[in-house]
Amino acid sequence: MEITRTGSRPSVKGPEDWFTGAVRIDPLFDANEARRAAAASVTFEPGARTAWHTHPLGQTLIVTAGCGWVQRDGGPVETIHPGDVIWFEPNEKHWHGATATTGMTHTAIQENLNGKVVDWMEQVTDEQYNGKNS
Repeated sequence: MEITRTGSRPSVKGPEDWFTGAVRIDPLFDANEARRAAAASVTFEPGARTAWHTHPLGQTLIVTAGCGWVQRDGGPVETIHPGDVIWFEPNEKHWHGATATTGMTHTAIQENLNGKVVDWMEQVTDEQYNGKNS
């Protein structure tokens, strides 16, 4: 058994290459020899979002606070709320973040494949974020 105490791992700012706006990442657990999954609690301030990205083995988001938006490539921008569980298929290009007026926190869970959990791509444009040209 392993217990990771709240606050035992420092929060980090979401890197500008991967995010637009103010984002805080609180690591929860990492993949290791016995566990393929890694998870973090990610908090987005209003207007903040990820860049487009994929996960080799997919990704599960569990919304824990606020109101957010998600979009898969070619699909509409969808609104998400606390308690919603979102599954992105392996290698499905997508983004997620807060709405323009409300912050959002989710737990992000993804599995490690050959040392990789994510492939980052281009930034989400303001037009895409606002549901235009999607």
